[in-house]
Amino acid sequence: MRSTPTRRAAILAGIGTVMTAAVLAAAHPTMATTTAAPPDISVTNVKAHLQKFSDIAAANSGTRAHGTPGYEASVDYVKGKLDAAGFTTSKQSFTHNGKTGYNLIADFPGRGDANQVVMLGAHLDSVTAGAGVNDNGSGSAMILEIALRYAAGTDAGTKSLRFGWWGAEELGLVGSEYYVDNLSATERTKIKSYLNFDMTGSINGGYFVYSEDPTRGAAIKTAIESAFTGRNIDPDDANLNSRSDHAAFIGASIPSGGIASLSLDPTKSAAQAAKWGGTAGAAYDPCYHKACDTLSNINDTVLDTIGDVAAVAAWNLAGIGAGTPTPSPTATATPTASPTPGGNTYTNANDVAITDNATAESPIAVSRTGTAGTVQVAVDIKHTYRGDLVLSLVAPDGSVYPLEDFANNDSTANVLRTYTVDASSEAAGGTWKLRVVDGASNDVGKIDSWGLTFAGATTSPSPTTSPSATTSPSSNVFTNAADVTIGDNTTVESPIAVTRAGNAPSALKVAVDVKHTYRGDLVISLVAPDGSVYLLEDFANNDSAANVARTYTVNASSEVANGTWKLRVADVAGGDVGKIDSWTLTF
Repeated sequence: MRSTPTRRAAILAGIGTVMTAAVLAAAHPTMATTTAAPPDISVTNVKAHLQKFSDIAAANSGTRAHGTPGYEASVDYVKGKLDAAGFTTSKQSFTHNGKTGYNLIADFPGRGDANQVVMLGAHLDSVTAGAGVNDNGSGSAMILEIALRYAAGTDAGTKSLRFGWWGAEELGLVGSEYYVDNLSATERTKIKSYLNFDMTGSINGGYFVYSEDPTRGAAIKTAIESAFTGRNIDPDDANLNSRSDHAAFIGASIPSGGIASLSLDPTKSAAQAAKWGGTAGAAYDPCYHKACDTLSNINDTVLDTIGDVAAVAAWNLAGIGAGTPTPSPTATATPTASPTPGGNTYTNANDVAITDNATAESPIAVSRTGTAGTVQVAVDIKHTYRGDLVLSLVAPDGSVYPLEDFANNDSTANVLRTYTVDASSEAAGGTWKLRVVDGASNDVGKIDSWGLTFAGATTSPSPTTSPSATTSPSSNVFTNAADVTIGDNTTVESPIAVTRAGNAPSALKVAVDVKHTYRGDLVISLVAPDGSVYLLEDFANNDSAANVARTYTVNASSEVANGTWKLRVADVAGGDVGKIDSWTLTF
């Protein structure tokens, strides 16, 4: 947030649009438009982004200020996350004080009405004195996580969401003003609401709503206040006197508002401390514009609450509600509804409860001769915190094949994945079990369903074995076993040329074998021949395990099969490297 007030020199020329009451009403849906809950924004994931901003500052003289390598590295980190999730991003450059600055703009293609935009924004730069973790890493990390959850969803809504990260805010709102000034009159009128988030995790913070334009900002203010009320929180009004990036949008007659965790008052009042907690008479942020604005300067509860409220307000204003965002973007396959004992696939769709600190098992009786060979294990688990879980496949003779240990640091809900197991030493016939160990308290769930598919014409090889060095153009399986080095803060790709008629299947199997010393740095995607990007996994920067050996299922039925497919791996941090060892496509 800027330390001194500023006003735009003049009203932007060329707008020429007077928004009537009827236009305003059409631009803002009522709260009743949402029929499904917006995503719960994981504070763990937001804190992981803040950790990256902190690491970037530490590697760049302790700052992420305009014109410094730390600022551009921050932009590139956010851009890498968005690109991997399927956003169309634009890195808009400008010059201020003789230094190049950047805005980053992100739209999700094909989602919502591009002529009606609800925009969320936050400034990404810090002051030169420090890393700016609260001011304004907090707002930037929060809307990044909201954007990633939006990308993981399926509901288009009546309007589209756009996200913006502004440069040089601390030097006079330079980046946001540059963005607005360079919009055509037509593009300005497409932005129906702008929501600003500047300092959303103050250590002694509270909950403040601002619009500063009572007529145009009324619907935004109502949406935000309703979201707070739904959490039994009574927010206060604030007037930031145009000291943050919403000022540029207000100057362009774009409906604007926002949330902050502090006001312009120097200290928290006794009444505010009584209803929100914290220390009365103390500053909301004692490290404002200081070197001590680090990770220790963040109030997790405030940051978590504002993130959830922001998502609710944005979802309501955009009319998103016909569907629920996908909890896990890593797999889309659903086991078949009933077992087929004479075929390759066997399923158990009976619910099995998963309770705290307990082990649950779900059996499947297989009537099949010979050895098991390569087995696909499709898992559908509903659980409120999968970081508690360890998954295994138990063979009829009691042999245990680990599927996944979520390492107690994955705050995402649910597991919807397909694993590949080399069970060639096992007899296929007998009772197989999915074993789920819940190793912690406070979160429970159920095995919703799971399935076994034994090797056949459409089964992909295990990613833990070395795929064939060559491909057969007439087969279902195409592999690239050539190593591709993954360096720090780089994006690499490994190609596979597919010669095959028709479209790709709705259950395209992507077997990935990546060697890496810290997979929490990685974002993995499949790129189709036409350039479409399918996110396979974002390890959320908090998974400290090594390597990735998994099979993902992608609905690629809209894609032509023939052409060059690519596995894209983005390493978004320093300190750990690796390689794409091999990967396989099974059509």
